[in-house]
Amino acid sequence: MKIQVLGSAAGGGFPQWNCNCRNCKGFRDGTLNAKARTQSSIAASMNGTDWILFNTSPDILAQFAAFPEMQPARAIRDTGVAGIVYMDSQIDHTTGLLMLREGCPHDIWCTDMVYQDLTTGFPVFTMLKHWNGGINRHEITVDQPDNSFTVPKVPEIKLTPIPLRSSAPPYSPHRNDPHPGDNIGILLEDTTTGKTLFYAPGLGKIEPHLHPLMSNADCLLVDGTLWQEDEMIVAGVGDKLGVTMGHLPQIGENGMLAYLDTLDKPRKVLIHINNTNPILDEDSVERQTVVEHGIEVAYDGMRIEL
Repeated sequence: MKIQVLGSAAGGGFPQWNCNCRNCKGFRDGTLNAKARTQSSIAASMNGTDWILFNTSPDILAQFAAFPEMQPARAIRDTGVAGIVYMDSQIDHTTGLLMLREGCPHDIWCTDMVYQDLTTGFPVFTMLKHWNGGINRHEITVDQPDNSFTVPKVPEIKLTPIPLRSSAPPYSPHRNDPHPGDNIGILLEDTTTGKTLFYAPGLGKIEPHLHPLMSNADCLLVDGTLWQEDEMIVAGVGDKLGVTMGHLPQIGENGMLAYLDTLDKPRKVLIHINNTNPILDEDSVERQTVVEHGIEVAYDGMRIEL
């Protein structure tokens, strides 16, 4: 099973276009040892030609241009996108679908909550009906014991959605009334080898049902948005805490690093890194701390093979 990191940053990317925090300014000035990053998305394949796309970042055209395998050129008009799976309905995970309008109709898997958001609060699905019917929607269920599914063009990868506690977007009709399915993680299983990867770019709390899944996975690709709970406030770029945004900070007694330290089996990789996070600076104490914990930081173009 091949996993391609198309984008590894949180919303706004890195450097963020209007931000002059230490990281963004340092990158532009050439004084920061860091890689530029686009907004988070991954793709998974078995044959390297047909890819399941997870989320559609606003940076999707640049991500595809940097990843030639997404354009196998088998016909005059072609794409390697075998299907699209949405983890949530956040703007930085869905806006790129508008850039793919020429390829409609797209086969898209999402929960009822995400479908509701993308036909009302941010009606991208409704808008795209004017392009060859828009989308073919397939339901992801989170309230049934056996809710695994496959994308027909990539049948060897079994996908199991896992409900996560997080926040719906500001434009969601149920922003202040959370429902199961607002945000999910996905367990990807290579059915030919049994190898698994758990993908969760938005993880506000590690609930009990996640422990056996995460501890037995071969690889974790999980939320690395913020270094500390009040990072946005300390950086002077916002007034929200990590918990408010649905993201678990890396440090602290109940932070991501402390939890990952309890897991022996999986390879551990952080993704969805905010532009303010000091781990972007590869020479920082914080980045060294992450490395010492045996944890990797995802970057655009990173390839994981299981």
